[in-house]
Amino acid sequence: MHVETLRRYPVKSMLGEEVGESEVTARGLTGDRVRAVLDVATGKIASAKNPRLWRDLLTIEGARVPGDEELSRLLGRHVRLIDVPPEGAEFERSVPERVLAEGIEAEVPHTAGTLGAASPEGTFFDFAPIHLISTSAVQRIGALSPRGHVEALRYRPNLVIATDHSGFPENDWVGRELHVGDDVVLEVIVASPRCAVPTLAHGPLARDVEALRTVARHNRVPVFDMGPQPCAGVYARVLRPGRISKGDPVRLT
Repeated sequence: MHVETLRRYPVKSMLGEEVGESEVTARGLTGDRVRAVLDVATGKIASAKNPRLWRDLLTIEGARVPGDEELSRLLGRHVRLIDVPPEGAEFERSVPERVLAEGIEAEVPHTAGTLGAASPEGTFFDFAPIHLISTSAVQRIGALSPRGHVEALRYRPNLVIATDHSGFPENDWVGRELHVGDDVVLEVIVASPRCAVPTLAHGPLARDVEALRTVARHNRVPVFDMGPQPCAGVYARVLRPGRISKGDPVRLT
């Protein structure tokens, strides 16, 4: 196995960028999710997991984000770019199945989440600081989809790991360690339950409802006490920091 792609997302829920190498600390890749958009009216963190309100975040380059006034105009709400999360900050996650059934314009039920249960304080990660997906999983989802392919970046991974297994090999990584390059050690915590985000338009990529629907049909994995969830990829925490590069070998222990 080796690192095929490294990506970071400077602003939560905005478009990311590919990098050739990166320092990795307990806070993830350098420059990843260092800022977020605050909905001034509600005090909540804007997240494309609620696509009715925030899907247009995925039209904006996180590395070249505009100022607050232009950002508010683009998003149609009074927002502010922040680099420190408010205490107890929440984000909304629309029920994915309802989004699939009723569309992204519909006002569907949502749940409220708090930031970073498995991340250092003061970060903007939904859960953990590292998200990985295997090329095998991406290829399998694509093969099962009516489109015949799917783009890895729809799942917003930090690392795409090249694998030669079939299916969803990362399901079996949970509870194990990944050694990346010479220094970095990651602990895989749990499979990544998918929301509506992979189905949304990402910059020039058009909407693809099968990016979630196919996962829901073919890879439901138990996630904590939630029972089987549609999953693609895994979350991890950093046990040993260091530097990683595209092409680095990856070893599972």
